[in-house]
Amino acid sequence: MWRALRGLRGGGRRWQHRSAIEVTNEPILEFKPGSPERAALQKALADLKGKTEAIPCVIGGEEVWTPTVRYQLSPFNHAHKVAKYCYADKELINKAINAALAARKEWDLKPVQDRAQIFLKAADMLSGPRRAEVLAKTMIGQGKTVIQAEIDAAAELIDFFRFNAKYALELENSQPISVDVSTNSMVYRGLEGFVAAVSPFNFTAIGGNLAGAPALMGNVVLWKPSDTALLSSYAVYKILLEAGLPPNVVQFVPADGPVFGDTVTSSEHFCGLNFTGSVPTFKRLWKQVSENLDCYRNFPRLAGECGGKNFHLVHSSADVASVVNGTLRSAFEYGGQKCSACSRLYAPDSLWPQIKEKLLEEHGKIKVGDPAQDFGTFFSAVIDDKSFARIKKWIEHAKKSSNLTILAGGGCDDSVGYFIEPCIVESKDPQDPIMKEEIFGPVLTVYVYPEKRYKEVLELIDTTTPYGLTGAVFAQEKRIIDEARNLLRNAAGNFYINDKSTGAVVAQQPFGGSRISGTNDKPGGPHYILRWTSPQAIKETHVPLTDWRYAYMQ
Repeated sequence: MWRALRGLRGGGRRWQHRSAIEVTNEPILEFKPGSPERAALQKALADLKGKTEAIPCVIGGEEVWTPTVRYQLSPFNHAHKVAKYCYADKELINKAINAALAARKEWDLKPVQDRAQIFLKAADMLSGPRRAEVLAKTMIGQGKTVIQAEIDAAAELIDFFRFNAKYALELENSQPISVDVSTNSMVYRGLEGFVAAVSPFNFTAIGGNLAGAPALMGNVVLWKPSDTALLSSYAVYKILLEAGLPPNVVQFVPADGPVFGDTVTSSEHFCGLNFTGSVPTFKRLWKQVSENLDCYRNFPRLAGECGGKNFHLVHSSADVASVVNGTLRSAFEYGGQKCSACSRLYAPDSLWPQIKEKLLEEHGKIKVGDPAQDFGTFFSAVIDDKSFARIKKWIEHAKKSSNLTILAGGGCDDSVGYFIEPCIVESKDPQDPIMKEEIFGPVLTVYVYPEKRYKEVLELIDTTTPYGLTGAVFAQEKRIIDEARNLLRNAAGNFYINDKSTGAVVAQQPFGGSRISGTNDKPGGPHYILRWTSPQAIKETHVPLTDWRYAYMQ
């Protein structure tokens, strides 16, 4: 891989017609008893037991502490403070902006091959010597099970770094045509200013990508990690620095959300926002940008992913086992705290008795607990006290409403950690708020429809919520599948056929949705990096111009 890259440097036309590098998706390890990866992970988990890591702001390459100290708690054991960190104030955020801008020109002029090597090296570190550390910090800090940490903080993050590097090199190959008298070229510049990356708690990989993809393309970045993912985010940041990322390219800026948003959007040098989080926060930032348009040097690029109210639609021809197992995984893995998690299931009355019986039988086998101590845990606690309180309110709504019946689960206990049992609700009303609003927790609502009214249900799914992120149809008849694809064309940016609505893989299913689910820029695909470059077309003419007049004027 490294030799191939070095051979490309400065090659111009020499390497236009072949792929820059070959990469494949990172294999997902199994962590079976007795395996070396399991032993390494258990050691890393033991090393974190009872420990509190001090995490500073990193501004201008220097560690900085402010008086505003906070703690990240382990979701499944909130007595354990996993990290001590501090908030950057307005003055420090402005200092970070200036430090980033001072590094911009040199970083932007660095050949893309050199920038790509840094991310490829970071991916190799994550794949090998640092894998166990980052997985353990994701498990302890964000409450993930072994497999959920592995598919996120290892496989997906490694894939983001490797495939983005591949796409960046291929983009460099993408050049306009030249003619005999002139040579044409395209330079893929970074944006002029700084990019603000605001990352969520639920995927370690998303934080690495929100900050990493713009940096790869020659941008300087202020990264505001989630308060509830500081431990793993800082580990990723340190790996990037160790892989050779210059210290001022990415500033590590934990901060109060509104203070960070107000400060970055009021800078004339603000040129981009790379965001994953809630709809209200993204709307607030968008409004601030629009109010400040007159002060910017450029129109800022705004990229956002904001969650969904994702569906599983079951047709009467569906395979029941696939429906049940896919739905349990999609709705309850990581406690339903994935943007793509299924939270509404539409089942035909003809199949519902079979689905219900199997769903409740399998539901009874789900173990909720401490994922670090018991590898048999299917999911753990929800992320924090606010999330716990919000989800609990929805379960109370289900208990009180005459339209809703709790079929299983729903118990809540925050004495040790923020634990909520997986909850299955049946709704008589397809327009109940529980079918429309995002919950972001382990709550699945089922609407049973008359089989003959299947086509009406397609319309119902499309119009019930303002979101458009993920969805799935389970059916064996091709005609039915084609009809669902057409009528639900705008209902989901990632659409699954006979598979669950979660689990998008980098380079296989680039991820994102539209409507209020976001700007659908498809991270994990080849076009995403174009958002973070400002191309310059260059024409160089080799033949002197001997006359200003045209031939027709003779």
